[in-house]
Amino acid sequence: MDRQFAVAVVGATGLVGEMMINVLDERAFPVSQLFPLASNRSLGRSVSFRGQSYPVSELEGFDFAQCDFALFSAGAAVSREHAPRAAAAGCIVIDNTSEFRYRESVPLVVPEVNPQALEGFGTSGIVANPNCSTIQLVVALKPLHDEAHLERIEVATYQSVSGAGREAVEELARQSIAALSGQGLAPTHGGVKPIAFNCVPHIDVFQENGYTREEMKIVWETRKILGEPQLRVNATAVRVPVFYGHSEVVHIATTRPLSAIRARELLENAPGVTVLDERRPGGYPTATTEAANRDTVYVGRIREDLAPDRGLNLWIVADNIRKGAATNSVQIAEALVRRPI
Repeated sequence: MDRQFAVAVVGATGLVGEMMINVLDERAFPVSQLFPLASNRSLGRSVSFRGQSYPVSELEGFDFAQCDFALFSAGAAVSREHAPRAAAAGCIVIDNTSEFRYRESVPLVVPEVNPQALEGFGTSGIVANPNCSTIQLVVALKPLHDEAHLERIEVATYQSVSGAGREAVEELARQSIAALSGQGLAPTHGGVKPIAFNCVPHIDVFQENGYTREEMKIVWETRKILGEPQLRVNATAVRVPVFYGHSEVVHIATTRPLSAIRARELLENAPGVTVLDERRPGGYPTATTEAANRDTVYVGRIREDLAPDRGLNLWIVADNIRKGAATNSVQIAEALVRRPI
């Protein structure tokens, strides 16, 4: 590609921001100039990109008219304040927070699943990146939906601590050391139960219906991305003591019959998916051994439901920081620059 683009990364010193910069490099995105941005707490720090060191600049007051793209991953409050400002300056915003995902005027995009959502892009100047758990779910389910039409999705997620940021990764390490040293475990901030050697069925805040917001994100976003506003989706989100990579147990029911053999064939040919489905010890993907530090969505344990209700069961794993956030954001930018001028 002959064109080059100035790119700002907002939240450049966070886990996702750092990975965005790495992925821009890995995928050879045509960057003419990089602007790493963060709060004033990060002033004095720098990031490395293509052999050069770039000082981190303060987001407050930054002139986004200098940029073609701004990749946001610094929290919903930051995006709420600064993403519209960037878009008003003529910069294309790809936002990795939940702030704009549910607005009708903002496309919510997974390039392997609904690239057509970008066709009318331009109304708001913002494209939303879905929740990490939603991304891996829809990448795996889209080919099955196209073949047999999803009627119902039941999903339980087992989400790594990196989904809550660097502090959560460090907290798991501290708690693990404390537990192995016989010091016991203390609750995390906010009264949430300890995560080391534990499974905690609580991610984000509880809603009036008894579900957490993380669980409802999966419901809302899956419906929007697949273009099925009435699709029945039920989710339980669990935080587990894994550093990187989310895992999901998924049960689907389809309108038309779909065998495990046919589902496996569809998934083996689906973009962004790798099937590891062998009926032997180790013949399945896990977050640590396959997903971590890769962009692929892995699927295994493909089997038909024991009840005769056109059901299938799947096991899905992916790196939540890469495909679940950074890589998907860069893929959206790639799709946008491929559009005709």
